Amino acid sequence: MPNTLRVTPRVWIGFAIWVGYILVIFVMQRLTGVPYTELGDSGENLFLGAGLSLIVGTVLLAITTSLLGWWRPALFDAARSRHRWPIIAPIAMAVLVVVNLAVTDWAAYDVAFFGASIVLLLVGFTEELTTRGLLLVGLRSRLSEPWVWLLSTLAFALMHYVNVLAGQGFLPTTQQVGFAFLGGTIFYILRRTTGSLVWAMVLHGFWDFSTFSSGYGETSPLVGLTAILYLVVGLFALVAVWWTFRSTAQSDVPDATAARLTA
Repeated sequence: MPNTLRVTPRVWIGFAIWVGYILVIFVMQRLTGVPYTELGDSGENLFLGAGLSLIVGTVLLAITTSLLGWWRPALFDAARSRHRWPIIAPIAMAVLVVVNLAVTDWAAYDVAFFGASIVLLLVGFTEELTTRGLLLVGLRSRLSEPWVWLLSTLAFALMHYVNVLAGQGFLPTTQQVGFAFLGGTIFYILRRTTGSLVWAMVLHGFWDFSTFSSGYGETSPLVGLTAILYLVVGLFALVAVWWTFRSTAQSDVPDATAARLTA
């Protein structure tokens, strides 16, 4: 297989991009001066405190991926997981997205707030490309797939601690980090079972959008139930993920590592 990558994948490059993305988000949030806990107060707060940093992050990540030439290995696996049944976890998560959207108090939205909240969908592109895209490519250059899952998912979870610096309390942020690890595992399963990161980007974006929207305005009692069901699905994913490490190809080495070995 010819090597079309401009830069050979390295673990340190993946982590450098991860750190760089966190710094961009932190700096942008500090410059706007909107605390994390006040994002839902108005459309202006939401756009300046979250949307603007996501737009900047999207542009910088697209430029970085193009310069590295990593688009294909970041977005696609050469071979999908040998076992497909773990996709039950992301399917269940998608159902919870529909429930969240169904119980959202849409009457509480004005045009400005709705427009700003739509920008939140970009989080699926930025966070997935950073962790289960570019970081994953770097990790696959040296590590076996179980380590790739663990380190990329842990990195995804830990990046949420930046919210402490943006004004959120340490304990609720720690809970958010734990839930993010479960969600990250679900998104990883979706990549491995479909062979594409694109579906994980879509699910991630709509999940964050739906959880934010369902908590705005008058909150339905079903929101608490979906949180419990999310925990159940996440725990199921922690077990099911072990069946996704082997690929349909004879070799279990994913696309990014294969590209490095033929360089």
